[in-house]
Amino acid sequence: MPMPNQGSEESSSNGGAAKTKKMKKTKSKSSWLPIPPESDFSLSNVPFGICSFPIDVSSSPALSSPRCCTAIGEYAVDLYILSEAGLFHGINGLDSPTHAFSQASLNEFMGKDKEVWVGVRDRIISLLSQDDEGSDPALRDNSPLRSASIRPLSSATMHLPADIGDYTDFYSSREHATNVGTMFRGKDNALQPNWLHLPVGYHGRASTVYASGTPIRRPCGQLQLDKDDPKKGSVFGPSKLLDFELEVAFFVGGKPNPPGTRLSVAQAKERIFGFVLMNDWSARDIQKWEYVPLGPFGSKNFGTSISPWVVTSMALEEHRTTTSAGTQSEPVPLEYLQDPTYDSYDMHLEVSIQGSNMAKAGRVCRSNFRNLYWNAPQQLVHHAVTGCVMNPGDLLASGTISGGDQTAFGSMLELSWRGSREVKLGDT
Repeated sequence: MPMPNQGSEESSSNGGAAKTKKMKKTKSKSSWLPIPPESDFSLSNVPFGICSFPIDVSSSPALSSPRCCTAIGEYAVDLYILSEAGLFHGINGLDSPTHAFSQASLNEFMGKDKEVWVGVRDRIISLLSQDDEGSDPALRDNSPLRSASIRPLSSATMHLPADIGDYTDFYSSREHATNVGTMFRGKDNALQPNWLHLPVGYHGRASTVYASGTPIRRPCGQLQLDKDDPKKGSVFGPSKLLDFELEVAFFVGGKPNPPGTRLSVAQAKERIFGFVLMNDWSARDIQKWEYVPLGPFGSKNFGTSISPWVVTSMALEEHRTTTSAGTQSEPVPLEYLQDPTYDSYDMHLEVSIQGSNMAKAGRVCRSNFRNLYWNAPQQLVHHAVTGCVMNPGDLLASGTISGGDQTAFGSMLELSWRGSREVKLGDT
C-alpha cells in the first residue's frame, strides 16, 4: 500500500524517534519524471500536502508562502503554479482552481465534492504520465513551467495539511481495547458493555496536532504518589511513562452537513477525503491518575503527530479488502451503523524506535489498518448521528491499531504489558 515516508515522530525528552512506515508496493503508471523503484510517491499515490520552498530575497534565504502541492518520486509539484497556467480549468465543480490551490491549507480543496477530488487527481496523473493514451503533455513540454512548478522534495518545508477545526480520537481496535481492559480490569471484564455496540471516542485537542518531525516536549502533570494506593494523592513532575500509539487518521471533506442532520454510511464514504499516519503521544502515568471518571485529558493533549502528506481515499481503492473481523454479528450493530460492505484497506503498518544511543532504528511492531473493528465510515457516521456538524478539515483518528499477537501490539503499554515484559529495541 503506497503511502509516503513520514520521517520521524520525535520526543525531545527522550532523545529518540519513532518511525511508522508502509512497505507494500503496487504497480503504477510510468511518468516522464524519474521515480525510484522504492518510492512511495508513484502515480498510484498522488498525495496532497502543504509545502513552502526556499526563495532568494535580496540575497537572504527565505521561504515562499505555504501552498498546495503533490509529490511524485523525489519531487514536489506546486499545484498553485499549475493552476495559474490554466492546467486545472474545465474540472466540473472547481470554479476557481487558483484560489483553491493558493491556500495555506487543503480545507478549501477538501470542501469540494468528491467528483472534484477525483477530477484533480486524474488531471495530475494525466499531466505527469508518460506519452501514452490519456496523458497530457502541457506540463512535460513546457520547460519554463516545469522549472517553476517542480522542485526537489528535499527542499520542501512541510506544514500541517489542514486547519484542523476539530479532532476526535476513536478506540476502534478490538484487540487494543481487550488488551488494555485485561491489564486494568481483568480478562473477564476486558471490554466495556458498550464497546461492541458503538465506536467509542473522545474529543482531542486540535491546537496541538503537529506535522511529523515537530519536536514534542515531555509533559509535566499530576502523578499518583503511590502506584498501588490512589488515596495517598499525587505529586507534580515530568511524565516517566511517555508512550506512542500507532494510529491512522482521516480528514473529513465535502460540504458540512446541516446542524441536526445525520449521515448515512454511503454519505460518509463520500465525505472521507484521505488518510494520514498518526502518533497519539500518551503520558501513561498522568493518564492513570486523571482518567476517572471522564477519560484522558492532559495525558493526551500535549502533542499529536501526523504525517504531512494526505493519501486520498481514491488512491487506496485498489487496496480495499475485508476487515480482520470479517463480520459484525455478535451483536449486529444498530441499523445506522450497518455497513453493507464492512470493508477496510490493506495498510501495512510498522513502528520503529531509535534511541539516542542506537546506531539505527529497531522495529517493535507490525500491524494493519484492517485490524480495526469499527471502520472509518462507521466512525464518521456515529460522530454525526446526534446531528453534529462535520466540517472539511475535521480530523478523526482510529485509536491504537493492534493485531492479535504481541508483534502487532500498537503501543508500548501493550508491548511491555504494563511494564512487566522487556521490549527489545535493537542494537546499541
